[in-house]
Amino acid sequence: MSAVHYESYTEARTHLKALLDAAERGRVATVRRDSRTTAFVDQERLRYFLAAVTPAKAEIVAEGGGWSVFIPGLPVAADGATVDEALDETVAALREYAEDWQDHLLDAPNHAANWGLVQLICLSDDAQLRDWLVGAGR
Repeated sequence: MSAVHYESYTEARTHLKALLDAAERGRVATVRRDSRTTAFVDQERLRYFLAAVTPAKAEIVAEGGGWSVFIPGLPVAADGATVDEALDETVAALREYAEDWQDHLLDAPNHAANWGLVQLICLSDDAQLRDWLVGAGR
């Protein structure tokens, strides 16, 4: 099986299994609707790719008897008595940012480009986000 492409939503709906099978296998899987083409990608493949191309650049610093984590360029920061607590709070702050982005920030000029980060946050579990924050793999 090579790339799978359907020229309409109706055609894609009729061949949904083939479309999903192609995406799960890592093949190109697309559907055209009006003038736009949408790609279907397996969740774990997309999460892995986004983690690879979106380094967290999180900074972890000792501060006032505790620890702080912040991500330059993002309105995300957290504190904790230990590094682990600060990372847990950062994961919670990232999830809150993703919710806010989907609710009202996606069209804000200074946040619109963060769509990949939001996808990464939403497709990751807490452990994956912690690993991403400290640069411990994908």
